[in-house]
Amino acid sequence: MNPGALHLSIQDAVIAEAIRQVEDAGPLEDAQAMREAMALRNDGAGRVVERARGLGERIGLQAAWCRARAVSPWILLALVALIVLSGLGFAGNVAGEHRSINVVVALTALLGLHLLTLLLWLIGLLLPMRSLNLSLGGVWFALTARVAGGRHGQAAVLIDAATRLLARARLLPWVLGFASHAIWSLSFAVVLGALLFALAFRSYTLNWETTILDPAFFVRLVDLLGRIPAWLGFPVPDAQTVLAPGNAAPSGQRDWALWLTGCIVAYGLLPRLFFALLCALVWRFRRRALGPDLSQPYYRRLLARFEALAPRQIVDADPGSLRPDVPARVAAGETRDAMLAIGYELPDEIPWPPAAVDAAGARSLRVDGSAGARRDALDALARLRPQRLLVACHASTSPDRGTERFLRELASLSSECRLWLLGDASQEARNRWRAWLAETRLSRFEACDEAAGALRGWT
Repeated sequence: MNPGALHLSIQDAVIAEAIRQVEDAGPLEDAQAMREAMALRNDGAGRVVERARGLGERIGLQAAWCRARAVSPWILLALVALIVLSGLGFAGNVAGEHRSINVVVALTALLGLHLLTLLLWLIGLLLPMRSLNLSLGGVWFALTARVAGGRHGQAAVLIDAATRLLARARLLPWVLGFASHAIWSLSFAVVLGALLFALAFRSYTLNWETTILDPAFFVRLVDLLGRIPAWLGFPVPDAQTVLAPGNAAPSGQRDWALWLTGCIVAYGLLPRLFFALLCALVWRFRRRALGPDLSQPYYRRLLARFEALAPRQIVDADPGSLRPDVPARVAAGETRDAMLAIGYELPDEIPWPPAAVDAAGARSLRVDGSAGARRDALDALARLRPQRLLVACHASTSPDRGTERFLRELASLSSECRLWLLGDASQEARNRWRAWLAETRLSRFEACDEAAGALRGWT
């Protein structure tokens, strides 16, 4: 199981992965989803899932999931019907109107494609391949996406997300294999029923023919192939019956018929049932690995945003002994080449933004210090993900605990931070701000007194 993976329902896991893939092309506007997730869940992992649910509802992922679930059984039944009709066609060719069955040709017709596809599936377990078209399960996935949502609908996004999840959890060949084995098992059951019905109520002559092979070859072949059916109680024709198939006594013809039936059961039906059961067991024990891998950078960023939005708890027992944590720095590669300038609790007489900020092409916000304004600013910062953050404060005021909490939340959502001390103030007041930044371990904010320093290298 991946570190940090969360055990979820299949629907939640697929929708969370689908949202991650959608946001690879660009972040979704998620301010409301973030707030709802914060209100509904207390743990970071649960909040990630709640956010994905909210965004999924908005862009139609849940509706597409319901459509896919509704049509997928019918697609599966259609594939079953196709394979069964093919099997019945083989059975009709084997036990047709000619009343003569070439057992070798019959066995090849009934087991050849099955053994080939089973071999390809076993090779796929050793050499995993991403192509879904190599199995009936892959065809089922592709047709479900097409019928449920069209070529470019949301169902295709969900199918791709499910495929990625299954591949990451090493479950993809087992899930697709289960579908394939189930289809083949039902096909063999129908073919055996049709074949036994024909052999029970009509008279057939079973034989073999050759032009270049030695008859002893067929004696060895029948004996070799009959060993496993013999363990199951099916008779094996003796050498005399094999060497004279067309002239065999009725008991010999009965042995031929039951030998053919036993080979279909032993080499067709039972292997498919066994592997279907094996796939189901693997699914049961590995399904907990289906879930968002919270160690990935995408989920780490989300968890950091939730942590920044969470209200800080104040412990009054011994505040002097507590040292605040240094805000986590967002990697430059996880931010946009943008700048956000925030005027925080500035007096009305100080205009914001000044001309220098506008000239730098920064997006500007003015925050009056209320809880709603601070929350809106944090939401805007989370959506924009700017590489450069400039916060302007009134230099003559004294920083308080609310200012510390706000700056700490801002610092966890940006990579480069500066604090611009505006207004007329003494050097002592400005030094008090710098000492406060060091004391609260907010030294990531470079304190600047002039516009030139605040915008240095950012314009």
